[in-house]
Amino acid sequence: MSAPFPWTPDTASSRLETALERAAGEDAARSVFLKLLTDRARRQAQKAPDISSPLSGALVSVKALFDVEGETTNSATRVLADAPAADKDAQAMERLDKAGAVFVGLTNMSEFAYSGLGLNPHYGTPVNPAYPGCAPGGSTSGGAVSVALGLCDIAIGSDTGGSLRIPAAFTGITGFKPTQASIPMDGGRPLSDSLDSFGPMAKSVAACELAWQVMAGLATVPSTPSRQRLVIPKNFGFSEMDAEVAAGFAAIVQSLHGAGFNIVEREFSAISLYDQVPPWHLTSVESRAHYEHHFQSSPDQFDRRVHARMGLADKLSAVDYRQTLNRRASFIAAFRDELGEDLLLLPTTPKLPPRIEDLADDEAFNRFNLLALRNPSLANVADACSIALPYRHDNNTLSAMLIAAGGRDSALLSCAKAVEAEI
Repeated sequence: MSAPFPWTPDTASSRLETALERAAGEDAARSVFLKLLTDRARRQAQKAPDISSPLSGALVSVKALFDVEGETTNSATRVLADAPAADKDAQAMERLDKAGAVFVGLTNMSEFAYSGLGLNPHYGTPVNPAYPGCAPGGSTSGGAVSVALGLCDIAIGSDTGGSLRIPAAFTGITGFKPTQASIPMDGGRPLSDSLDSFGPMAKSVAACELAWQVMAGLATVPSTPSRQRLVIPKNFGFSEMDAEVAAGFAAIVQSLHGAGFNIVEREFSAISLYDQVPPWHLTSVESRAHYEHHFQSSPDQFDRRVHARMGLADKLSAVDYRQTLNRRASFIAAFRDELGEDLLLLPTTPKLPPRIEDLADDEAFNRFNLLALRNPSLANVADACSIALPYRHDNNTLSAMLIAAGGRDSALLSCAKAVEAEI
């Protein structure tokens, strides 16, 4: 397969050594990795020339919630720091390994993946190379920065409400949230069983597609760029926008129109059902189900903001939770019926990355966090697939998001390639 990828099996070892040196020595790489997997990566790089796969030799970073054999899966927490080491790779990681990926290191993240901004009080916050001094986006913060800095070709992460797409948007790369069922969840520490998805970030749609195909156990056949009708939902995703985001989005819509894309603006009626499914009902209850012992016994070791969000579960009854699941099922069906083969087009986030110093106050943090999560969370609640695509406008790094109905990942990626070529 020919593709504009920067890796080859024969250059894996030399590229790895450069990446390891930079990761350990550059100030810009501070807090990106919780641990470099030096020995394993070198073994993988040495084997790469013997593996016939388009992924062979690619440098890959792994979010610290995936099991990697012999390593502690701590989800960037203190309470899991002494957990037993994993006895095998997560299934998706095993598939990447067999395809010749080189695991550079375990990347930093928001504790338990429970934030859209990417701050971590225990292990530091990765530096945003696109917006210095600003939040890198979360929860897959270290993964996004590893790609943005060129330390890795692909970052593997999770997305519960935008955790692949928000950091991609904030750092100027591509982030793909696949349909949840397409990639096995075995061996990944959960946040929300209902909403979690595993997927890749990279500097192109093609690299994200390849990584997804490998993780999903599919044939690694690149899709052909194609155009599908794009729907801009007039009743969702455009309030409280920064002027720079609004101007940039208007510019790319005009550009896509000029390139012949079929774009319609209309009310999206399923949003009325979406408004009845608060995502925090699912994340708070389901995270507590997994980490209740730590929540009760070690509250002082938590990021206090994460502990507070988990604590919201105490406001809900079992009946409340079940009713939310029922309403979500109704929304998923309505969303799929209404969207059909069309794709939604909207800004990935309505705001530019906030300055870290502006997030010291809890009220400000919570407001920015909810705004960052608002647009991308739609795809998680809808059991859909979605991709964030970077572009530049007036010297600002911005991001547009496409959403397709669940199971239409290949169609989404095909259209994303066509959009990527224009913006």
